[in-house]
Parts: sequence; structure tokens; C-alpha cells
Amino acid sequence: MGRVIETDVVVVGGGPAGINAALASGRLGAGTILVERYGFLGGMSTAALVYPWMTFHTEKGEQVIKGIAQEIVERLQERGGSPGHLRDTVGFVHTVTPYHPEIYKLLAVEMLKEAGVKLLVHSFVDHVAVEGDRIAAVQITTKSGKYEIRGKVFVDATGDADVAHLSGAPTSKGREGDGRTQPMTMKFRMRGVDLEQVRAYMLAHPEDFYHKTPFGELNKLPLTGVQGFYSQWKSSGVPINRDQVLFFTGPEKDEVLINCTRVQGLDGTDVEDLTEAEEIGRRQVLLMSEFLKNKVPGFSQASISSVGTQIGIRETRRIAGEYSLTIDDVVQGRKFHDGIARSGYPVDIHDPSGKGVTAADIQGDGAYDIPYRCLLPQRIDNLLAAGRCISTTHEALATTRLTPSCMATGQAAGTAAAISHLDGTVPRKINVSRLQEALRQAGAVL
Repeated sequence: MGRVIETDVVVVGGGPAGINAALASGRLGAGTILVERYGFLGGMSTAALVYPWMTFHTEKGEQVIKGIAQEIVERLQERGGSPGHLRDTVGFVHTVTPYHPEIYKLLAVEMLKEAGVKLLVHSFVDHVAVEGDRIAAVQITTKSGKYEIRGKVFVDATGDADVAHLSGAPTSKGREGDGRTQPMTMKFRMRGVDLEQVRAYMLAHPEDFYHKTPFGELNKLPLTGVQGFYSQWKSSGVPINRDQVLFFTGPEKDEVLINCTRVQGLDGTDVEDLTEAEEIGRRQVLLMSEFLKNKVPGFSQASISSVGTQIGIRETRRIAGEYSLTIDDVVQGRKFHDGIARSGYPVDIHDPSGKGVTAADIQGDGAYDIPYRCLLPQRIDNLLAAGRCISTTHEALATTRLTPSCMATGQAAGTAAAISHLDGTVPRKINVSRLQEALRQAGAVL
């Protein structure tokens, strides 16, 4: 074994959930290390071009995700890295939040330094040492050899529940019954798009677009997203198993992010499946770009400007927690005594095998609670989950997996980890009321 590092809190995974967890922990005074496998931060938001962030609000426009997530948006705005929250012109949610991925990458590092967090990139966790019912250390493989990072509390923000899985904590994967997961998507950007031509076509052919598109306001709103071009897609012959075109605008004025490729039936935790998925996804990118240039108004002069570093993954492993959030919890807008985050994003299940998307709105005030128990794995006492791998059913994951929700559970997990360490106890035994008060003081909405 190589070098040994000791700290209080270890966060694994440098995506939005991990960033917010490490910031929350560091700001409360716990010695904190953040481990990330790429050479940059941002997770799916940067490596896979998942864009824009959606959504911080309910369908009626109430902002239910704030705290560190909102601070990041405001600091991005200060340096021209985001226009803030804008109306969603697809009409699926109330707002979307565009951001510049390169500015976000650097801002995240700066904020972590301000919070006293030690960052280790190019570091891949490949072993978890467990003593009894606690993790003693994680082992990372790096360019300079293997390191052992020993900590008191660990946060799994890997998206794939890698730490939980390696520790022996129970996990599940995919939908109940057949284990199939939501499809993977290789996202890409195109420059040279004439968005005013796109807008003009939408206004002239509303039947060709998503039924919730706010056509009455389309002349006044900045175009943020488009879902439709049904007639062009139907006659396209492109061999991708979906039913429409979807793209979002920005960050540049002539640029869009295309969310149209669909890789189904492969496991995002299997290296051979991932290898195949990367090839299929990149092949689909070229097919989609040619279709858009040749058939879709506004794209005739467009060209590919960037493709994801890796394929985007919606669903893999998730922990089996003290509580598993259900679709009924989400749709009914259920409130919990141990709620540590809220979300207004509707259910959005991309079919694991078919063409479509299953959607369901949230009743009541338009938001649901995420209980603290969803962050607590069974069997391992000093581990918390954050982001995409918290404890939910397959259907409920279709809303908790969205980035703002992951940011919120990340802040909650990091806060709980720091409180656990400072109180000399394990996460499942902390005073939840104290956790909730700490989150409120840090700007979170509960």
C-alpha cells in the first residue's frame, strides 16, 4: 500500500452532488477530502454535457431548491457563466438554468478551496476497507500509485453507488422485475444554429411540437428548449428508438445541446457494456447531426462543436436505504418528518426498451420531500449517499436523478456527515432536527 491520508469526511464523486456535499462539510469545519476520477469536476454536468440544470422550481414557479445550489448559480451569473433561471420553452417544467460548463468547472474548485476542502482528481476508488459495520478507508488508484484515505464518515456521490457496492452495503439496479435501466444518451453541441428560424417554424407549426410549449409567450421569451419536429423525425429513417427531437439552447447564442441519442439494454456498471455504449452513442451523434443539418429548419449551417467526454448515464445502482422513495410519494407531493430536500421536477421515465417517456406531475403544492432515511444505506453505519444513487424505486429515481435534486441531497449528505463527525456519532444517530436547522441556516428550502 502506498501513501495513507487521514481526514474526517471523505466524499467520493466530484459531480454536483459531491461538490455540494464537500462544500457543506468543509464549511462546517470538518476536514474534508473530495475524490474525483476525471481531471475536472462537474460529473455528468461537464463530462457528459447534461444541460441545462432543471429544475429549481415547481410547475407554478415556487423555488424549492436553494442553498449551495442557488449560490453556485449566482456566482456563475457574476462571471457570465449563467443567465440564471429562465422559463422553459419546452414547457415540461417552469424553469431551466443554463450554465457554462468550463466556468462551472473552475468555480467549483475555487469554492472548495475557500471551504478548506482537499481535492484529489485523476483518482479512482477501487477498494473499500470495512471493519465491522463501518468503512475504515477507501483505496484510490492514481498516476502516482495507490493511496489509502482513512476517514470517520464517507459520502458516496459516485452516481453508481460504487462505494456502497464495494463496502458490501445492499444496492439495487434498474426497474423491479427485469432490472433494465433507463437508456444512456451521448449528448453533443452544435454551433451555427439559426434560432430565430427555429422559433419562426415553431410559431407556424405548433402541431409539430410538445403540447405544453408556451406558444402564447414564445415571441417574448428567450428560446431555451425545443421538443418536437415530429413530422421531420417521423420521416427521418434515423435508427434511434425515440419519438421526437429535443434540444436546449446555449451557452453561446448560436449553440444548442442535442439530447436525442438513445442507447438501450446496456449496463452502465459493466465495462464491456460501457465500451459498446460509447461506440453506439458516438455513431448516433453523427447520424443525428446529419439529420438535423439536412431536415430541420435552422440547422443547415450548423456543425458539431463538442461531444460528451463520456456517455450520459441516467440509472445504474442505487442504495437500499432506511427508506426508499416511491412514485406515489412523488406524485402525491408527500411531506416527511425527516425531509432534508425538496424537488419540483415531475416524474420523467425514459423507457428502458421503448421509444417514449412516461411523465407524471406532482400534486398538491407541486413539490415533494426527500427523507433523510433515503441517504442512509443499510448495513454500513458511517456511509451516506447523495445524488443519483440515493434510495428510491426505479420510477422515483426518474425525478431525484435530476441535477438540482442531486445538488440538494448532496448538501444534506455533507451537512449530515460533518455533524456526525463533530458529534462523534454515526449518521443514522444524529439529531435530524439539528440537521434540518443547519440546512435552513445554509439557505436550503425544507
